[in-house]
Amino acid sequence: MTVHHQWKRRIALMLAAVAVPATLLTVAAPASAAPMTMLGADVSTLQRANDVGARYYDANGTQRDALDILRGVGVNYVRLRIWNNPRSGYNNRDKVLQYARTVKARGLKLMIDFHYSDSWADPGQQTKPAAWASHGINQLTTDVYNYTYDVCTSLRAQGTTPDSVQIGNEINSGMLWNDGRVTNNNFYNLGLLLKAGHDATKACNSGTQVIIHTAHADSLANARWFYDGIRGQGVQWDITALSYYCTWHGSMSNLYNVITDMRNRYGRPVVIAETAYPFTSGNADSTSNHGASSCSGYPLTWQGQATHFTHVQNTARDAGAIGVFYWEPTWYAVPGNGWDPANISGSGNGWDHMATFDWNGRLNPNIRWTP
Repeated sequence: MTVHHQWKRRIALMLAAVAVPATLLTVAAPASAAPMTMLGADVSTLQRANDVGARYYDANGTQRDALDILRGVGVNYVRLRIWNNPRSGYNNRDKVLQYARTVKARGLKLMIDFHYSDSWADPGQQTKPAAWASHGINQLTTDVYNYTYDVCTSLRAQGTTPDSVQIGNEINSGMLWNDGRVTNNNFYNLGLLLKAGHDATKACNSGTQVIIHTAHADSLANARWFYDGIRGQGVQWDITALSYYCTWHGSMSNLYNVITDMRNRYGRPVVIAETAYPFTSGNADSTSNHGASSCSGYPLTWQGQATHFTHVQNTARDAGAIGVFYWEPTWYAVPGNGWDPANISGSGNGWDHMATFDWNGRLNPNIRWTP
């Protein structure tokens, strides 16, 4: 998820124009809904928040560590993004290694989300790290292998082996553009990069699950196009991951169909790697909000946010998904913890209305992660 949500919406609208109607692609329901095991939160900005003095309070108003508060309402898995060389330093290799120790010390599982960029990577931008800017596809394939292997083995060496790894973030049309971009339905270069990331992860630790993540929860046609494309290149992965934000990805009945189809079509578990919903239309700082529009039936209130999250979890579970991750629940408006890694102290927060903690750091009393 990034500040560039307008790109996501633009791409979603373009793809929707050629998508097969969901009613023509409805798939059968699973026989029964098993409990979900990945009850997750992406808290990639929490390390910085703590460093600049953020305070967190549980629903009773007691100040506590944010990870302990989240564990108390059901979280068992943490997702951390990693950028190659961000100007702020946060979310780089050393910072992720440091915070991984905090995560694991609390008994939480760990997902590492490789962006393969120095900043945000999403459907609208997949910019090469500056150090790789002049590299062609052959060198980039080596870069992905070496970097992924280095981060994973460094985590393993300190006793924080990742339980899962994302090879790219919301790679709807590829990563490491333009070399790894899918054009004219040609997945060859992207296949090379994904296989390199997969092989590096398995060489580090065979038990670490490899995740391929897109924001293609909007339609079966778009999801099939991508995952058929990489499967056709011989790419292996363990878990299919989707982003779901109702503003961009439509109804939960459509989400149900996409999850069920992905499970049946590729024979792999599915997880919702990102979701969120606003609790207010208000804004805590000078940076405009992103994704602030409401979806039918869910008011912009604490209860509306919690109900929406519950319904996303119920839909995912009923469709046979194994988990749901809330994106940045702890990123409330704290000065010094801004959007822009090139100006982290001076930029504001466009997510203060979407966090599950209010502008004073107090948890939404209604929100729960449920198996």
